[in-house]
Amino acid sequence: MTEVFISLSVIVGISAAVPLVARIIPKQIVPETVLLIAGGALLGPNMYGIIQTEYPAIEFLSEMGCAFLFLLAGYEIDPKSVTGKDGIHGLGTWCATFAIALLVSWVTPSLASGRQGLIATSLLFTTTALGTLMPILKDRGLTDTRVGQIVISYGTWGELAVILAVAVLLGVRTTWQITLILGVFFGLCVWIAHAGARAKSNGGKIYRFLVSRSESTSQTFVRMTVLILVMLVTFSSIFQIDIVLGAFAAGFILRYIVPEGNEVLETKLDGMAHGFFIPLFFVASGARIDLRAVASRPMIMIFFIVALILVRSVPIIISLSVRKCTREELSLHNRIAAAAYCTTALPLVVAITTICVKRGIMDEDVASALIAAGAITVFLMPFVAAVTYRVADAEPITAIVEIAHHPESTKEIVSSHVLLERRRAKYYKLQENRLRVEKRREERREEIREDLKEKFFREDDKKN
Repeated sequence: MTEVFISLSVIVGISAAVPLVARIIPKQIVPETVLLIAGGALLGPNMYGIIQTEYPAIEFLSEMGCAFLFLLAGYEIDPKSVTGKDGIHGLGTWCATFAIALLVSWVTPSLASGRQGLIATSLLFTTTALGTLMPILKDRGLTDTRVGQIVISYGTWGELAVILAVAVLLGVRTTWQITLILGVFFGLCVWIAHAGARAKSNGGKIYRFLVSRSESTSQTFVRMTVLILVMLVTFSSIFQIDIVLGAFAAGFILRYIVPEGNEVLETKLDGMAHGFFIPLFFVASGARIDLRAVASRPMIMIFFIVALILVRSVPIIISLSVRKCTREELSLHNRIAAAAYCTTALPLVVAITTICVKRGIMDEDVASALIAAGAITVFLMPFVAAVTYRVADAEPITAIVEIAHHPESTKEIVSSHVLLERRRAKYYKLQENRLRVEKRREERREEIREDLKEKFFREDDKKN
């Protein structure tokens, strides 16, 4: 037990130190997730051996971190973003991406063996790490923008479709068995969501009791949320479905029950998840990376990143350019930025490679290289998206033409275009702040309505 606490102490120490390290880096261009993975890789069993991840307790906590990551990812998603026009186009684009990925996996050197290896490799090329992206989008103020909406709609299917495909195509059961299990699972989710939403809308005694104890030491809302999460993850584990599906479904259910959101509950869940469980998951995932193996086979990592960009980014750019509404609403650099964000991959890369290694269809060295590549995309693709915004706003083509006509004024032309970019960035920031204020006002109005509703129920109880 002492060894477990030593490893846990080191992991928690890394998660506590990473925000400080991230702040030191100029402009904070390296996401904390990448630093967590790097810390785990350096101190893990394949390097200095200070962290040992084979202990059941560490493995369990890591799994819970993964569950909380996908719970929050599912909760952040508005169901309309899945079933609306953007969501439908996102699903169609993912299907096209998967077909291209199958072709690429078939004609290129295999990363995993057999038919399941071919499918697994193809799924790796179609993933979007939406759970990892959401904090980045929030920090950059993009969640309420059109680019953010596109990223969420297309990225949801890059996560949800892959999760379902992993359950169906990489499962150990026959097709009819997994179909039956998923049907029962879906029915369970619908029942929980309907029961929760009905209890909230009716304002029954049980719901009022949960509300009254939500701010006490009972923390009833948090406990009910964790109950839903653990129950669906347990169902997934019993029937040998990846727990990611259960966690993602728990987030969807929570959003259905509380469609307008609950700021207090969100704050508490963020504190639990991002304060302990999720950083532990990323550090433990990094500890599985063998940096020496990655260094000895760098082409695998390069190949994966290039293939991910070609297979995932390009179809999204084409899809956004073909659709009339997105072509008119988004400039080319906005479409490229949205596609770059959607090409961020990591958690599902960890999940799929873990499945492949356990079944003996993928070498651990290859898995290490793929996880390392996924970690690089978490840094690279949001950086590319941000740079795309800034470079395009400076109108580089116009600048080049002006310099060609007036080379003696190169310095002044460059300065003027840099100033143009800064002014536009300031304007966008003001627009984002305005949207954020409007959203906050609407949330506050909803809170007032809820408070009045609760007050009415309490007065009604007293009369009865």
